[in-house]
Amino acid sequence: MRDKKEQANSRKASQVSGHFSQMDVDDSEFNDPFQALMEKAGNHGRYQTLYNFVFVGGLAFSGAMIYMNIILALNIPDHWCTVPGRENTNFSLEEWRDITLPKQADNRGREKFSNCEMFQMNFSEITDWSAWNSNGTKTTEACQNGWSYDKTWYESTIPTDHNWVCAKDLFVTNVFVVGRVTEVAGSFILGQMGDSYGRRFVYYISVVFCSLGRLGSIMCTSSYTWFLIMSGIVGLTVNSLFQSPQIIGMEISREEDRSRIAFFQSCGWSIGTTLMPLLYWWLRHWDSFMWLTSIPTAMVLLFSKYVIESPRWLISKQRFREAIIQLQKIAKINGHRFDMTEKELAEIYSRDKQDVTYGIASLFAGWRLARNTTIMGFSWCVVAVSYFTLVLFSSRMAGNPFLNFLYQSIVEIPAYVVGRYMGDTYGRRFTNSVSFLISFVTCLPIIVYSTDERYENLMIYLATFIKFLNALTFFTVNLQCLEIYPTCMRQTGVALGTILANAIGVLAPYLVYLGTTVDIRAPYYILGVLFLLGGIGALFLPETLHKKLPDTMEEAGHFGKHDKFFSLPKPPPAAEKDDKLSSHPELTRLRRSETAP
Repeated sequence: MRDKKEQANSRKASQVSGHFSQMDVDDSEFNDPFQALMEKAGNHGRYQTLYNFVFVGGLAFSGAMIYMNIILALNIPDHWCTVPGRENTNFSLEEWRDITLPKQADNRGREKFSNCEMFQMNFSEITDWSAWNSNGTKTTEACQNGWSYDKTWYESTIPTDHNWVCAKDLFVTNVFVVGRVTEVAGSFILGQMGDSYGRRFVYYISVVFCSLGRLGSIMCTSSYTWFLIMSGIVGLTVNSLFQSPQIIGMEISREEDRSRIAFFQSCGWSIGTTLMPLLYWWLRHWDSFMWLTSIPTAMVLLFSKYVIESPRWLISKQRFREAIIQLQKIAKINGHRFDMTEKELAEIYSRDKQDVTYGIASLFAGWRLARNTTIMGFSWCVVAVSYFTLVLFSSRMAGNPFLNFLYQSIVEIPAYVVGRYMGDTYGRRFTNSVSFLISFVTCLPIIVYSTDERYENLMIYLATFIKFLNALTFFTVNLQCLEIYPTCMRQTGVALGTILANAIGVLAPYLVYLGTTVDIRAPYYILGVLFLLGGIGALFLPETLHKKLPDTMEEAGHFGKHDKFFSLPKPPPAAEKDDKLSSHPELTRLRRSETAP
């Protein structure tokens, strides 16, 4: 009996060893020898805690401010033509505007004073107002003496300082469009560089250029061309600013910590965007606000000695010596001893061949991977368009623009808590789809009641609830995207999602423009359709909960092949995973060796 059991175990070990590079689908989704290496170095220790706080959460906090501060600084408060002559009268501002300005319909169909026209008359020459007949004033002309701005909330913004209104009212919209376009280009270039030259290299490029670009834009507002160029530099590097440290963090941590890492980054982002409007409300001037919210990103460079290259990525490139150096750095801070040699590490991965990849095109190699890539890309598009539309729109809604922005930001933190719980309990796929579909339903009452002033507060609450759902969806989509793609293409895959998101995200500023100048319901018509399609599409993605990160193109191509459509994820037995790793004597020796005191 014992001999038969030993023979069975021998056959099992032989099968695993002989087919390590061509595992069956189920094994490839759970068998992860790299986790044994990380257990030796410490995959849940002091280094991971430091890394998550500083480079995942901390950089997300500062990066959110340097990325989003431009939205508040480019806000256009209510404005009207400056008409000289009131200083010679006893008229109130409202009475003077009624006399000198024509009226027009706003985005709700209500009458309001024109922002860009005035009556064609020299009101300074009128001496006897009792004999003046206002009914005779009908001819209008463009503002001749500049504009006056409502300073209830802002002392200054970039558009008020440089009069980017009326004939220049698309200046602001074009800044956001340039940002989206350069984000597409930057994600395409830096995403592939991250998989080709390393996550750390791209991280340094992103921090330096993002900081220089935003600080440069503060100093170049007097030249619109240079302001666009500097804003474009921020767009080129801002996405990889978040992606590179998060990918490294996930690749050096336990499987059960992946959602925790995504939660760290998401909370850092939300805290940054929550603090930002409060700072502007306090400072009231755009320049001091921009300096204060841009400098912290550059200060992250002070912690550069703790930045590592992903050992998982180095192993995928068969750079074993460098991988050991990085693992030893982690082990030292974690209080462990990592004494594996380059030869032993090479032996573990001796049957793995380095994947030949062709950039983004490799993400469409095979029907299953192409399908996953397409659906993930569309999910990113829906999340991005809805996010930026809601954020941009919130700062242009009635009421306090800072509180409107704050409401949109502060709901993100509880959304991430709910998203993490649902994603870890019911799976990423179910959470993603349900959130999209509820967002679609919420758009319906907004479309029906948004034109009625009596429901203004209700509209704000519903828009904030959609933002809550958007944050929840972003959390799961981002996590799912990181877990679907193989190590050799992970940053490229995330970058592709960002490319598509920003390519479609170019529409967001124009949706806001339609909503603020034409019809307030217009953005929600479009968002509602996108939410519905996103909810349906998300159901056809594979579940990634309790699955190991795929390392090869082959593993990614088979990922989720045996998943059942109507099912919820279950964790594999721990004993089963340990048994599948037992065929590697080097890993067995690692697990039995003692850690350093």
